Amino acid sequence: QGERVIGKKIGVTSKVVQQMLDVHQPDFGILLSGMHYEDGSAIAMDTLIQPRAEGEIVFYLKHDLRGPGITPAQVMAATESVAACFEIVDSRVHDWKIKIQDTVADNASCGVFVIGAERVDPATLDLARCEMTIEKNGEIIATGNGAAALGHPANAVAWLANELGARGISMKAGEPILSGSLAPLIPVVAGDVLSVRIDGIGSCNVSFI
Repeated sequence: QGERVIGKKIGVTSKVVQQMLDVHQPDFGILLSGMHYEDGSAIAMDTLIQPRAEGEIVFYLKHDLRGPGITPAQVMAATESVAACFEIVDSRVHDWKIKIQDTVADNASCGVFVIGAERVDPATLDLARCEMTIEKNGEIIATGNGAAALGHPANAVAWLANELGARGISMKAGEPILSGSLAPLIPVVAGDVLSVRIDGIGSCNVSFI
């Protein structure tokens, strides 16, 4: 269909998501150009199946990383900027009754993603302590912080770099790397408007029609 790989994602990184899905290990998938929406986009529900929203921190690298042996410190040193992000996860499996094999086969349950316009250098931030707030239709519906992603988002990105490296795949400079949800999955329907703010990083907005 003319799409291309533009990034990578790690999923099922937080305990609350693992408990929701009864999947108790991380997974990973690829991001295609057709999955990317700009900040503030309206996403048509008829392009999705049973979507749920996740608030995440997205990493942009200034040079390629390839495992094995990548550490969280190397991830931070290689990171040019971070931004707030919504990943709209989706599943072809009825009622999200998935096992790890299902989500692996379904590209880590990736649907689409929306990245906030603000990008910041994470060198002066403690990403594990960055607080996140998600509002749905003007009401706070979820909170979390960076530590939800395997203790620190850079831990998640290092895990991903090493898993991909074992398969001969690099993480490329400039491509978005979604580091995992910081709060429970949020079901969405037509008419919903969501916003996420991560302290020190920025915000992201999405609606559904």
